[in-house]
Amino acid sequence: MRREIATALRMTLATLLLTGIAYPLLVTGIAQALWPRAANGSLVVERGRLVGSALIGQRFDGPEWFQGRPSAAGDNGYDALASGGSNLGPTSAKLRDRVAADLARLQAANPAATGPVPIDLLTASASGLDPDISPEAALWQVPRVAAARGVAAADLRALVAARVRPRTLGVLGEPRVNVLLLNLDLERRFGRAARAAEDPAREAQANLSTGARGR
Repeated sequence: MRREIATALRMTLATLLLTGIAYPLLVTGIAQALWPRAANGSLVVERGRLVGSALIGQRFDGPEWFQGRPSAAGDNGYDALASGGSNLGPTSAKLRDRVAADLARLQAANPAATGPVPIDLLTASASGLDPDISPEAALWQVPRVAAARGVAAADLRALVAARVRPRTLGVLGEPRVNVLLLNLDLERRFGRAARAAEDPAREAQANLSTGARGR
């Protein structure tokens, strides 16, 4: 009996050391050596200040910014501590009402846009924290952003085109645009939008160099 207990304890200790300590340290060491940025959360630092993560979506309010997908993560959306979807199905009246309201809001805010509203601007991701939108969704927002900032739409389309990333390994996923990185490009190129600068309530978000609002 004692021999069996001693053998079980040795196996438990060996398993703990191998899988609970040695293996995590090995994987962490390899990740830090080969992919340190990704291993540390793909954090985005602008002018010495942390403004978010390239992997986690955040809210951008106001017509002067490109905006991401809707979010059901947390009470107000984009809560990284409450990642998840709404769990509402296609027969849900609540979901239909929310999509209809968002459709009307997007169209009213962007009357010069042509074509239908891209579907990813109306549907939330399963995590509620998708940082990317389709190139079509970014381009659809160009007339609104151009009008709010008083810049040429062609210049904004060039910013979007430069930020498009192809399918991973050529086959996984779809072409995409990271909303946070696109808005950083926008601020670097054109500075703070005059409309946002005049409104102190928007200042923290309008000036991404002081930290974009994120969760």
